[in-house]
Amino acid sequence: MNWDWEKLQDKRKRQNSRPSGNQGKRDDEEPEDPFGPEPGGGRGDSGIRQMSDAFTRLRRSRRPVFKILLLLLVLGWLASGIFIVNPEEIGVITRFGAYSRRVEPGPHYHLPYPIEQAVTPKVLHVQRVEIGFRTLRSNSGQPVVRGVLEEAAMLTGDENIVNVQFIVQYQIKDAVDFLFKADLQIPNPGGTDIYSETVRNAAEAAMREVIGGSQIDSALTDGKNQIQLETRDLLQGILDRYSTGIQIQAVQLQDVTPPQEVSAAFKDVASAREDRSRSINEAEAYRNEILPRTSGEAAEILNKAEAYKKAVAEKASGDAQRFLSVLAEYNKAQNVTKKRMYIETMEEILSSPGMEKIIINGESARSVLPFLPLGRGGAQGGR
Repeated sequence: MNWDWEKLQDKRKRQNSRPSGNQGKRDDEEPEDPFGPEPGGGRGDSGIRQMSDAFTRLRRSRRPVFKILLLLLVLGWLASGIFIVNPEEIGVITRFGAYSRRVEPGPHYHLPYPIEQAVTPKVLHVQRVEIGFRTLRSNSGQPVVRGVLEEAAMLTGDENIVNVQFIVQYQIKDAVDFLFKADLQIPNPGGTDIYSETVRNAAEAAMREVIGGSQIDSALTDGKNQIQLETRDLLQGILDRYSTGIQIQAVQLQDVTPPQEVSAAFKDVASAREDRSRSINEAEAYRNEILPRTSGEAAEILNKAEAYKKAVAEKASGDAQRFLSVLAEYNKAQNVTKKRMYIETMEEILSSPGMEKIIINGESARSVLPFLPLGRGGAQGGR
């Protein structure tokens, strides 16, 4: 074509600025070309004008659709600020990246992104950090424990090396401090738990300090509970000092072992210590059994002796009082008292149920020789 684009644009501008003389024509009718037909076959200019007019009509016909789409986009953008905080979570809203406010569980609204954003950390969820080992998932889905020697190897107070593997359990007590003052949350390789590098580093430092002040025998045997308590308190103090917003729930020792090269010797030492502890416990049990029983028997003997002493003393005192009272009566009337005492004594003797009695009158005793069966026992009814 031997026409240029600038000529076409000038021609269209003159058409638009000129009073419309084609108001009676339809939109689909082609306007007259004021420059006449293009030399050399002017159908190319007419085709471009038809395409331009068609595009203009299409844009005018779709203008309401564009408005509706734009309105829907605005509404969707505004609705993106609706969010829900679950019961175990708390909502923290930031405005342009800075802390704005916190909200309680339930439905809430914040200004859409990028003005405001909402973060909902799980403050009631107990999270855990593994130090000295990692729990991974095998291809079959079974957990596999892999040791991390650079974290587990620690030096005790008596200059021995020991491998310590432990777990730290914690919760978020202040979500604002946790989000803006602690390190970023990093998912572990298994993808199931969330832990903080801040807790990991602080826990490793606290455990090394406690192990450094303990003896290896205590760390391997009966001092584990004390090590756990001291590490928990020291770790909590470190995290509070840095305002991490984390509450330590427990520190649990999983495995405390000596290096593999001297493991057999330490096992022998541990076995000997366990044997000693068992012997001490058995001796303590025997002592606890013997001493109370012996103390009871001694107390029983003392009580019997005291009772016998009181009984004999009271009986002797009563006999003495009785003798003194009888003596006083005897001094008043000796003959009468003597006869009364004789009668009472004979009455007591003769009234005894086991006494065998033989009665012989005086006349029979003078005429015959009395022969009494004194050496025979069990004679019944002799008269």
